[in-house]
Amino acid sequence: MHLNFFLLFITVLLYVLLTGAVAGDTKEFDDALIVDLPNGRIRGRDNNYFYSYESIPYAEPPLGPLRFEPPSPYTEKWSDTFDATREPIECMQWDQHKAGVNKLHGVEDCLTVNVYKPKLRPDASNTQGSFPVLVFIHGGSFMMGSARANGHEHFMRSGRVMVVKMNYRLGPLGFLSTEDTAISGNFGMKDQRLALQWIKANIARFGGDPDRIMVTGFSSGGAAVHLHILSQRNFTKYARVAASISGVAFNPWAIRHKTKAHALELAKGLNCPNVSSSQLIKECLQRKPASAIVRSVQNFLVFGYNPFSTFGPSIEDAAVKEAFLTRSPQAIAESGDFAQLPWLVSYTAQDGGYNAAELLQRIPRREELIEALNDRWYDLAPYNLFYKDTMQNVEQMDDYSVELKRRYLGDQEFSIDTYLNVQRMYTDVLFRNGVEQAIRLHRKHGRSPVYAYVYDNPGEEGIGTALSGRRDVKMGTVHGDDFFLIFNNTVRFKIRPDEQIISHKFVRMLEKFASKSDELTFGDCQFVDNVGKNEYQLMFITKDSCQNKQVTTLPSF
Repeated sequence: MHLNFFLLFITVLLYVLLTGAVAGDTKEFDDALIVDLPNGRIRGRDNNYFYSYESIPYAEPPLGPLRFEPPSPYTEKWSDTFDATREPIECMQWDQHKAGVNKLHGVEDCLTVNVYKPKLRPDASNTQGSFPVLVFIHGGSFMMGSARANGHEHFMRSGRVMVVKMNYRLGPLGFLSTEDTAISGNFGMKDQRLALQWIKANIARFGGDPDRIMVTGFSSGGAAVHLHILSQRNFTKYARVAASISGVAFNPWAIRHKTKAHALELAKGLNCPNVSSSQLIKECLQRKPASAIVRSVQNFLVFGYNPFSTFGPSIEDAAVKEAFLTRSPQAIAESGDFAQLPWLVSYTAQDGGYNAAELLQRIPRREELIEALNDRWYDLAPYNLFYKDTMQNVEQMDDYSVELKRRYLGDQEFSIDTYLNVQRMYTDVLFRNGVEQAIRLHRKHGRSPVYAYVYDNPGEEGIGTALSGRRDVKMGTVHGDDFFLIFNNTVRFKIRPDEQIISHKFVRMLEKFASKSDELTFGDCQFVDNVGKNEYQLMFITKDSCQNKQVTTLPSF
């Protein structure tokens, strides 16, 4: 009897201990999904190996009278727990990559941030017990794209950093400008600035380290990162290190010129009755459906989806309150009056595969779209290569068009046989030249480290394949072939074994950079700072090697 009683006692005790442990685990599990913010409590999602907190508003909806205005911090208080399990919705856009004639999608009320946190504990060497934070600004030519387009799974599986993504206004809703105080422009950049402030103020509540934030971006997102460095001397309040992948502020598409003419044309196209003043244009467009404004993008496209950035950052009137950018990027860089923090820049060997690959599309009565350039080069080149609004007159513009064709094609015509020459032209003009200018000016006028790499390892069926619809043309290492190994994207379905190794090295490179700002390595290769050097210090990353080289000019492949 005593034995039976003893066995019963042990059984009950074990049950209490086990159920208590389970209850404790459940409580810990539940607590990890709950975060208290100044606006109230939010609940995230358990994704097996990481937690996500999505669609968190950081700004008031930019609707009605708030359209074409700088963002206002979100102030609503939640009485109930906010549902942060909803996937982020794209900002309204005319999307080049959407199939069909109607390329409109997204919503105007879209200003949200999204936080992704590994379940693994922070690195044991981190005595603060918090994660370094990688903030990502998406690309898309300032016209399209979204926070949800690029995956964070590589970082979540590695478990060493948190990832934060943001949505910001795009196209005319984000960047329309009348070059005065009425419609100041740069609303998308001001959205990003407010999102960075939100992240700095709130990331510790999620377990992130507000003193170890890295801001990185791809393509126009990379250019945006550079613009933040140039426009905000206090950018170091929000970031300790930064990276611009295949995009800098000196790329010709990064800054738009003569924006008032665009605003006037858009307003007339939407039948605004009186366009005699910027204020009347603004009032009219605030009453128009957002979809009508964004659909107007197609009226500014001249050749396919070219120019691929019809609305983007611009230089604001100095009278604009809390302006984002009032001087040209070059003038700021030459003055040395910009944020000082370690910065990584890069390009791919054939970055110009975006948007040159579109020229390979087959069209009726022609073999390829590229052949249309033989008849229309002087009309189209200034749009496609973004120098139409920067030349003093037509003669200067035509002279530059002649020089470009002579330099890259000689006496040959535009055809499938000369496509790679044209792609090299696009790479140099739209990407490489700007990266070289950025390194040169920052190493001369800056004090903080500037690192650089070029990636030369062609991917399988990347963005060039998507734009051209062709698999028979070897385009080389095009735009995104490195980036999509870091933030996975549906553009890249096939990842080879060598790319999986490279992907791991890229992820570790950014993790270490975020965690230890004085250390930047790719595998066993140590980056060399460009500041104070006469030659460019460039890391060459290929299929099976990495190597630092000193070069007098960045290579054109």
